[in-house]
Amino acid sequence: MSPSTGSASTVISSSRVVSPRSAGRGVVTMSFTSNGSSRMVLYERFGRYGRVSGMSTVRLTNASYVVLGLIEAFQPATAYDLKRVAGQSVVNFWSLPHTQLYSETSRLAEAGLLHEEREETGRRRRRYTLSEEGRAELDRWRAEPVRDLCEVHDPATLKLFFGADPEALAADQIALHEEKLREYEETRAGLSEDSPRGIALALEMGIGLERHFLDFWRTTVQHSHDRA
Repeated sequence: MSPSTGSASTVISSSRVVSPRSAGRGVVTMSFTSNGSSRMVLYERFGRYGRVSGMSTVRLTNASYVVLGLIEAFQPATAYDLKRVAGQSVVNFWSLPHTQLYSETSRLAEAGLLHEEREETGRRRRRYTLSEEGRAELDRWRAEPVRDLCEVHDPATLKLFFGADPEALAADQIALHEEKLREYEETRAGLSEDSPRGIALALEMGIGLERHFLDFWRTTVQHSHDRA
């Protein structure tokens, strides 16, 4: 999604939540937006006897909410689990470097939005689950209205705009979109009745877009032949 163009920074709300399951961490959340693209969460650490031993902030971006959402759906999960699942789902409509998934899980756990459990033996992997604070933040984000159109980065359309031969582009584009359409349809066929509705809806959107791309390129080839 393209970010909002507003320039004002606004403090939306402030609330304090202290959870005994947060390993002695009190969480003070402050909603803060800058150009509509991020949110700040302020949190405090409490020492053994209740003294404040430190204070920091975490900046929440769309990548943060990708991690929170994936953890909610597939918890408990390691960062590697998130990388694998995202590669089969979210990256089809939201670009996200794999390395960012690893850094985000650590940041969100540090802020108290995720619970972290480390294996005591073996590979000592870190498994994450959603904390109450993380779920509240994810729910808040989901409830926010979306007033931006999707941002498109399509190299074939870019070349068309600057005068490339449509028919020369069409063959590869048709093959690519046919392959992606098959992938989406196979994924849809593998969904169970209890699969989250949001996943099914996102797949329907992807299938519709791929069919539109195919219609466009096939029609473009036909028009080129008609003019020949």
